[in-house]
Amino acid sequence: MYKWSILIALALSTAPAAAQISLWKMGGQGLAWSQNDSSEVFIDFQTFPGSIAPTYFDGEENILSQLPFWSPFKFPTDLGYEDGLIPRVWRAANGFYWFTAGTLTTQWVDGDSSSYSPPVARGINSEWYTFDVGVPVPANVVGFYTPPHGFRADGTLLRDDIFKAFEVSIAEEFDPVLNLENNDNDYHRLETLIADVPLNFDANVQLEFPKQYVRFIRLRRNPSIDDKAFASGQANVQQGTIGEFELKGEGVPKRVFYLSKIISLGRTVNFGRLFWDATPMRMVKGVPTPVDDTQARLRISVRSGRDDDPNVYHEFTDTGAERTVSRARFEKELKQPDQTTQGQIQEGKPGLRASIIYDQDNWTFWSFPIAESGQPAPLERGNHIQVRLTFESSSFFDFVRLDSLWIETAPPLASQVIGEVARFDEPTPDGGLTEVYLGEMTDFTYDMRAQFDGASQPGFDTIRIRTGSRPQFKRLEMGQPLQVIEPTEVTEAESELVVRLPQSITRSRNEPVRLVFGTEVFIFANTFAGEVFDANEESLPQQIEAGNASDEVNTNSLRVLGGAQDAGAPIENLAFSSKVLTPNGDGANDVLAISYTLFRLPGPVPVALNIYDLRGIRVGDLELGMQGAGPQTVHWDGRDASGELLVPGLYVMEIALKAEFKTFRHQQPLGLAY
Repeated sequence: MYKWSILIALALSTAPAAAQISLWKMGGQGLAWSQNDSSEVFIDFQTFPGSIAPTYFDGEENILSQLPFWSPFKFPTDLGYEDGLIPRVWRAANGFYWFTAGTLTTQWVDGDSSSYSPPVARGINSEWYTFDVGVPVPANVVGFYTPPHGFRADGTLLRDDIFKAFEVSIAEEFDPVLNLENNDNDYHRLETLIADVPLNFDANVQLEFPKQYVRFIRLRRNPSIDDKAFASGQANVQQGTIGEFELKGEGVPKRVFYLSKIISLGRTVNFGRLFWDATPMRMVKGVPTPVDDTQARLRISVRSGRDDDPNVYHEFTDTGAERTVSRARFEKELKQPDQTTQGQIQEGKPGLRASIIYDQDNWTFWSFPIAESGQPAPLERGNHIQVRLTFESSSFFDFVRLDSLWIETAPPLASQVIGEVARFDEPTPDGGLTEVYLGEMTDFTYDMRAQFDGASQPGFDTIRIRTGSRPQFKRLEMGQPLQVIEPTEVTEAESELVVRLPQSITRSRNEPVRLVFGTEVFIFANTFAGEVFDANEESLPQQIEAGNASDEVNTNSLRVLGGAQDAGAPIENLAFSSKVLTPNGDGANDVLAISYTLFRLPGPVPVALNIYDLRGIRVGDLELGMQGAGPQTVHWDGRDASGELLVPGLYVMEIALKAEFKTFRHQQPLGLAY
């Protein structure tokens, strides 16, 4: 009654092709969850053997001490750092100077009250500390206390060395003020102030507040009457030593993450449907209980690759240019550029790490979160896979237990199937971008070619194109040169076109294929995703990959951009500083510069930056203020309106100019990877 699962039965017939479909599985009888994670935040591997679930906090334990690794920097330098997967605690603006000066803030959250960060002789303006738990957790107590043993240099017992005056503020999610702090004097309170204590006498401070989700905590040491000695030069360092910092609350986090390792499949495969077996739960009087009316959900993203690393690494040359290097050289031989207290990065020089970019040639982007079991996994052929799980809950006591996850796999039909789409009347558009008017019937060409490595790849005889709206089949062309040929069968469905070829494409009979069809585009960025399969065999479809399928077409893409008929007239020369934004905190392509030129404006008008996913849904926006005619440049850091980083993938960036009677728009795609 409680299971969220779809069970599948694969008929193991005597036909060789049918037996080729197999299952790759995690959990249950598959790979162990606890042995195949590369990163996780508050995942419980113990309570439900063989399954995983969010950690449930009992309200008595220190939540912070359950996180094994903390970064002392606002902008961590760890290779592969992702926001939310590594907790942070830093001093003042970014922590870099203070870490080198010996302020080891991570000792406040190591679970050992006898370890501490020694006070440093510096102005009180830099005495503020920020904790990022990584995810919002239920909390109603913030606390800190002095070490139980030891002495200050002046002989004062550490257990008596209390913070005399302080304030504490918290935030559930990313607070915009975090983007305003470049110097130690740029202190800002977070969203909710929970304590402002002008004079404190307690060595063990426990601050209670109404229970709520908390991700960020900020502690500031304020001046007190005892600071006069320091200000007059009679004291070397300020008073106040913390042995441990605490956060307590009962319940499950608002969201938690599980990121698998990059797992080798041992061979190249096609991917089919993604399934999982999960149970909605609720903590009732301390007992986890299956329920029907949960306020929790599970979201799954996957990506596939054809090697063991989705990144490409670079170093600086003598001229300041970048060249590709191995990950081993990048990690072990190259140095991280120095960062000042202002967060500035040293200019590129030989021997320093340069950019890390996403390997789009060999890896798919993370899929948009899949919320329903049994859906096709949007993966291209590959021999490696990675899974990202997000457990979400809007109740302190509801959560999802995930028992197992599995994906259908089968050998490829071909080593590769390449496709590209273009307007029928414009096969070589400027810039290689196919653009159409929204809602207008347009004829397209869809070129394909296959590559085969061996006789074991059986080929295919059917093509499916997901058009997004009802298509009108025009004709099929095959051969060299292309000639019109009658298909065996054509299906014009609500949002896809299926064409069965008169003969199979195989290694021995491998001909170029072109489909001509008409359809309407109703979203700003429409990907004509395609797949090929054998209609007579029990095999999995193989995804069509964007690339150079025809010398007569120059798009090398399956994507079509849509806009209004007068779009772009007042907005021209839209350009990005990088094709891919990588907000890893490493200083390379962390922020995107967007430049454009406004024309024929009688005066300043409101301009906005909108970000859409490939479904046409707006996932972010930024008001750019009043702008007049001429060159313009704005910046975007990869975050949505709430300050959260968008998931990696492809997006459409739109500059929208709000004139008196209409809105003019100009769109362009952008990759986001980290």
